[in-house]
Amino acid sequence: MKDTLQHLFDHKTLTKAEAKKVLTEIASGACSDAHITAFLTVFMMRSITVEELSGFREVLLELCHCVDLGGLPTIDMCGTGGDSKDTFNISTTAMFVAAGAGVKVAKHGNYGVSSVSGSSNVLQCLGYTFTNDVDSLRRSLDRSGVCFMHAPMFHPAMKAVAPIRQALGMRTFFNMLGPLVNPAFPPFQLTGVFSMELARMYGYLLQNDPAKQGYIVLRALDGYDEISLTGAFKLISRGQEELLEPSALGLERVRAEDLRGGTTPEENAQIFLRILEGGGTTAQQAVVCANAGMAIHCVQPHIAKSDAVRLAKESLVSGKALAAFKSFIQ
Repeated sequence: MKDTLQHLFDHKTLTKAEAKKVLTEIASGACSDAHITAFLTVFMMRSITVEELSGFREVLLELCHCVDLGGLPTIDMCGTGGDSKDTFNISTTAMFVAAGAGVKVAKHGNYGVSSVSGSSNVLQCLGYTFTNDVDSLRRSLDRSGVCFMHAPMFHPAMKAVAPIRQALGMRTFFNMLGPLVNPAFPPFQLTGVFSMELARMYGYLLQNDPAKQGYIVLRALDGYDEISLTGAFKLISRGQEELLEPSALGLERVRAEDLRGGTTPEENAQIFLRILEGGGTTAQQAVVCANAGMAIHCVQPHIAKSDAVRLAKESLVSGKALAAFKSFIQ
């Protein structure tokens, strides 16, 4: 590790093979906390390369506890986090709206590190017990249209890094990896990222992933790692990059303050419930349906984006989204 750190401190990058080697070494428990912290810090001070990100991703997928969901056309809906926008848990809420519209969601999530609460925090607050039992996950998917994989239970390679990430409380390259290492290998992917540079890296990696039948990478121009409706957003899919306004989805712009979350996971959990129960604000409902609509469009690209958003609205207003959540939690 010392040689690798010196290599990086000399402003050099890692090849894919070198990236795999060093993360494998970290995963084995052979590195000190000081060395791991220094390693993470390097990538907080400069951009990661596609080769490095690809190498890190391969290690985590090779070492993960794989989940066989029987070949169902599932989609992962998640963001990298790290956009410092302090929103409520938009993608967590949107996954139940998508499920209510008939989409099968296999979500890979974690506790918040650089934010108040991640998807794991919210679901745990609402009484969900994490599991890595594949039969339980399959039953959850059959029953509610959603299964949830709490990342630490599926990625033993992250064990040595987790307390250091928590202590740092800042965005690291593991934020970038989370959406790329779903242990169920879902054929569809909806992911929001915090920078255009990373959006294009994701587009490259997902385009060259033979397991992906379809994907959408999102990034709002004002920094959100999802469709925020606060302005224009970029949408990258296979062979296509679009710049869209909320009006393209049949929606109006909203204000940033309308998307703010609570100051605790418990407060965010209550916002989540209120939206599914039909008590969310117009802006909250709109942004959730925008992102759920893109999940529907990703899995069924023959459905136009604006029509997919209308299907998401129907799922929320009719109570189908809430029913999916109740089935999931029970």
